[in-house]
Amino acid sequence: MINLFAHNQSAYAATVEKLSETGKAAIIHPTGTGKSFIAFKLCEDNAYKRVLWLSPSEYIFKTQIENLKAVSDGYCPKNIIFHTYAKLMYLSEHEIAKIKPDYIILDEFHRCGAEMWGKGVQNVLSEYPNIPVLGLSATNIRYLDNQRDMADELFGGNVASEITLGEAIVRGILNPPKYVLSVFQYQKDLEKYSYRVRNAKNKAVRDSGEKYLEALRRALDKADGLPEIFNKHIPNKNGKYIVFCANVEHMDEMVSHVAEWFGDIDGAPHVYKAYSDNPETSKAFDSFKKDDSEHLKLLFCIDMLNEGVHVENISGVILLRPTVSPIIYKQQIGRALSASKTTNAVIFDIVNNFENLYSVAALEDEMLQAVTFYRATGENELVVNEGFRIIDELRECREVFAQIENILTVSWDTMYGAAKKYYKEHGNLLPLSSHTTQEGYGLGQWVVTQRTNRRNNNSALTQDRIAKLDKIGMVWYTAHERYWEDNYADAKKYYEAHGNLDIPRGESQRLNSWIIRQRQRYKSGEITKEQYDRLSAIGMVWELLESFEIGYAYAEEYYKRNGNLDIPAEYVADDGYKLGHWYRHVRAANRDKRLTDGERERLHAIGFEEQSVLVRVWMGYYEKAKAYYESHGDLNINANYETEDGTKLGVWISGQRYAYSKKRLKLELIDLLEQIGMSWHRDKSRWETGYACAEKYYGRHGTLNPTIEYMTDDGFALGCWVATQRNKYRTGKLNKTQIERLESLGIRWNVSQAFWEQGFEHAKHYYDEHGNLTVTPKYVTPDGFKLDSWIANQRTQYKANKLSEEKIKALESIGMAWNRFEEMWETAYSFAREYCLVNGNGNVPQKYKTANGFCLGCWVSAQRKAIQNGKLTYEKILKLAAIGVIVLPTIQIQNRSIKAAASV
Repeated sequence: MINLFAHNQSAYAATVEKLSETGKAAIIHPTGTGKSFIAFKLCEDNAYKRVLWLSPSEYIFKTQIENLKAVSDGYCPKNIIFHTYAKLMYLSEHEIAKIKPDYIILDEFHRCGAEMWGKGVQNVLSEYPNIPVLGLSATNIRYLDNQRDMADELFGGNVASEITLGEAIVRGILNPPKYVLSVFQYQKDLEKYSYRVRNAKNKAVRDSGEKYLEALRRALDKADGLPEIFNKHIPNKNGKYIVFCANVEHMDEMVSHVAEWFGDIDGAPHVYKAYSDNPETSKAFDSFKKDDSEHLKLLFCIDMLNEGVHVENISGVILLRPTVSPIIYKQQIGRALSASKTTNAVIFDIVNNFENLYSVAALEDEMLQAVTFYRATGENELVVNEGFRIIDELRECREVFAQIENILTVSWDTMYGAAKKYYKEHGNLLPLSSHTTQEGYGLGQWVVTQRTNRRNNNSALTQDRIAKLDKIGMVWYTAHERYWEDNYADAKKYYEAHGNLDIPRGESQRLNSWIIRQRQRYKSGEITKEQYDRLSAIGMVWELLESFEIGYAYAEEYYKRNGNLDIPAEYVADDGYKLGHWYRHVRAANRDKRLTDGERERLHAIGFEEQSVLVRVWMGYYEKAKAYYESHGDLNINANYETEDGTKLGVWISGQRYAYSKKRLKLELIDLLEQIGMSWHRDKSRWETGYACAEKYYGRHGTLNPTIEYMTDDGFALGCWVATQRNKYRTGKLNKTQIERLESLGIRWNVSQAFWEQGFEHAKHYYDEHGNLTVTPKYVTPDGFKLDSWIANQRTQYKANKLSEEKIKALESIGMAWNRFEEMWETAYSFAREYCLVNGNGNVPQKYKTANGFCLGCWVSAQRKAIQNGKLTYEKILKLAAIGVIVLPTIQIQNRSIKAAASV
């Protein structure tokens, strides 16, 4: 059985709900949080349904299966049909039509935006438009592909759960890393700047530049080299580290530095190399995973470990390649982060020059947004980490480089020429902000300046220059600016639809968090005047308590009408005023001591309570749990159980057990729960709940053989529970008492025999009702059993001589015909014969249908056509002639066997 982390449990519940409502659900969780287990849980809960699993590579899927087996006692879903996106491109329409999935999983779904892979995926989705689709990815945005949002394109924006990497660290799902910044080659940078300084036309520039260069050389002399940095910051001297390189040549060069860089840590480190074109990769990777020696373990790789592949016990990653893709960056550092780890990893961001990565600033911003959001909504206990340690080993050197850049300037046309050359070489104009050309020109900073000039309508950037830059692929927004603009566009849409920016928390956490962050930036003076003006124009309220008096009047009216101030967050007054939204902000202001004494006293006068919203919510769930206990005598609640008013009490109870197991539940809360019969060991309480349901089922049916999909009236998945007991019996995980109790209910431990008997009972019931076993294609019994598939399987087993004599006799006793087509012909013939007897002739109208919907006219036409084409046996022709459906010349009958004619 798969047990999910709490964050994945809630994501799974939201996924099931989304799939039932819209048929589409996307999970956007960062690397290391175990999102693949959400999809495996869907496979487990739908064990008798076919799941098409699509992934970038078979290697990723294989590793995910190995990780699943490792944490779930060897469990592996048997209902998955796996294809890579690459293989999918070459499947024909006929091959796709044969898959017939009940669910589709798109792993790393952002990859479906690639042109060829995307076509293959669209072919499948077009063939099965009504099949539920679940997508998994660490990001939905294709940053280098016009910022395409694949969650919108593939799932219509139906995101069941979204957690950023920063938010996962803030919530403690992933441990915060120690982040070390440095470089391993700066000589070329130094030579470029020396060249530019020597060749500057202005003597003052040359003199000033020489001073800065000398200062830079002194700073570099004082700075630690990589051997000292690795020795100082690698916490686990015999740990496992993944080293990311740019390409095979770069990897070989980096491996040559191992003795130099790591010799002080380990004189004989274990070095492994992995890349997609290397036939030895699988062996090397397996050896790396299994290596538990006392030596330092280094796995040098290129892109194959960016996504999907998780390795346990990774102590850190070493980034030796710059990248402008946030997807790749987050995937790479995610290799060292895992929801199951208890130790903090170290990340070495070691690029080959002084150019900055996308990296740290964006990650810090994500964390700040998450912290700000949870503080503003009163969920302080969710903030486990507010930051992580960043060690910039060459900060002083970077600052001197920046000062040298500032004194070196060239003409716009010269820089445009450098930009044009960069575009021809790279196919884009996306240099890193500190990129310099071979001549030493700061092209990256120049591109940033052009963006700033356009945004500020600076006259230095004429329309002619803008047009020139557009021709060479100028991107006018950086990743950070694009993020702001995209959120602003969403905020504007919301304002145009609602007339305000009071977004309920459950509607869009991302946009809500962004708006809170803008208020925070406004208070700290970080927001630009342009951004302030644009947000003010769409109704941004910068100080939320400006409207205290208005909200208080509505709150007072609410108190007079209800006798309390328990205002739901979504509550809206009759005239449309969002009182619940206002009250939530008032509570936050009270907690942050931003209310005046007079405001607080006035609120107390109308029933305001200091107790936090979260405690009140907890007590609300507790009261419902208490009511359940008083009614049932226990808290053995299935995770899917909901109260009559829709409260997900089962999910809440599971959450309390998880919090207890992680020692996060306060003693007073533990006492309260134990007073109403809380069992902290879910397996034990679930087993008793399952057994009680099994007893009821046995009393009603006389057997214990429910279908895998069977659920009790109160929502307990009894079919899955019985299947789990059989699996535990096979693996020796049931105790003697449990075995005896289940056998007293007639359980059959042989699941295939139990399944056969279940199918036979359904077939017998069908035969008793219809007089035959001519089951229509895809026929399913009222309780969900696929009888057509079962009967087809019996015929297959019969033809292969794999069906016992006992089963053959049992099936033939209820009218089983081993040739399905012959059986269907005979059934149709009986309909035709009955028509002829009633009507006195065989002239069946073309569109005539029997009472059960069978088109007899179509069938008769088909038989006549088969006769014309010579595809019907003479015996069948005579049978049709005998009832008047066709007329044969007398001589034709005479030329045939008298015995055959007489047999009719």
